[in-house]
Amino acid sequence: MKIVRSTKCSTKFATDKKKTELQTVLKEYGKVVNVFIDYFWNKEVKKTELLKPIVDLPETWLSARLRKVAAREALDMISAAKERYKDNPEKLVKPVHKGKRMYVSCTIAELQDTKKAEEFDAWLHLASIGNKITMNIPIRFHKHYNKFCIKGKRLNSYIITDRYVQFVFETETGVKKEVKKCVGIDTGINALASTSDGKQFGNDIKEYIERVKRCKQGGNGQKKARRALKQRIDEVAKETIKEADLVVVEKLKNLGKKSKVKRLLAKNIRRSIGIWNWKYWLMRLEQQAEWNRVSFRSVSPYYTSQTCSCCGHVDRKNRSGEIFQCQECGHTDNADINAARNILERFFTGKYGSCYKPKNETNLACLEMSTL
Repeated sequence: MKIVRSTKCSTKFATDKKKTELQTVLKEYGKVVNVFIDYFWNKEVKKTELLKPIVDLPETWLSARLRKVAAREALDMISAAKERYKDNPEKLVKPVHKGKRMYVSCTIAELQDTKKAEEFDAWLHLASIGNKITMNIPIRFHKHYNKFCIKGKRLNSYIITDRYVQFVFETETGVKKEVKKCVGIDTGINALASTSDGKQFGNDIKEYIERVKRCKQGGNGQKKARRALKQRIDEVAKETIKEADLVVVEKLKNLGKKSKVKRLLAKNIRRSIGIWNWKYWLMRLEQQAEWNRVSFRSVSPYYTSQTCSCCGHVDRKNRSGEIFQCQECGHTDNADINAARNILERFFTGKYGSCYKPKNETNLACLEMSTL
């Protein structure tokens, strides 16, 4: 199985003049993308139809090659917006490119080695930009880049901003593991990950979150605290899927400010973890699963925290903080672990989950606990 991974390398060694020139290119690129978005919005246009009459529509000094790249990105942005709001078409709004990054391929950019410079490792040579502009952006490699180079193949596509260049790698991980152990995962504050087999990981995550909240908004201290939080999330994601062959999480999409789905998260989780960190956690969990050949699935999140994993009784009063006590059968458990068991059971009872469920095994752990 092949997976795509990416890593960012800083462009901090570029001169101020070069950074200013790059910002000018990015700003113009963003304007051109928005022109194409306006043109394509109510039209059905395929990428194979991006010929000269369409590519020449914007009045710009960008080259034909870069205009075509901008047109492709406009189509991708429109497609992503429509996919995101396909269940709520009334909320669909036209996307806007902010002119802060651009996607380019080997037709525009080429990574070139340099042996003379000591501060950086390579040039990203940009040509065919337009207005007779060519640019050499200095790149310094790091351990993650070198790791991906060893394990995978670097693709000739780049995401360029005025702060970094993002490289994309294709890595062969092998076939997925044979599914012998399935694990449901619930996310919380006291423990970032609680699993259906009764384990909890990231019990110290609240300390990292509180550290971010204590820091001055936008200050260097907060940036450092956010980096530490991200690193801890990465560690927990790696640890959580270590012994599993298939993991199941809650399917939470469209976690925007006005989204109804976001109300499925408890208020204290939304405030403390934040929408951005929640998305980052699920992304890193899925990436770790792919990297370790673990299957990754998601299920509907409705009432997983209010449902008894033993008898199936649903009641808002079942949960009180971190304690779950069923009002019907009296089953008591950690609330997050109970939710994780419901997540796994929901997968088993779904369209494809029955193929993975072990025979004669229906919440044995819960049944044993309920008899104590």
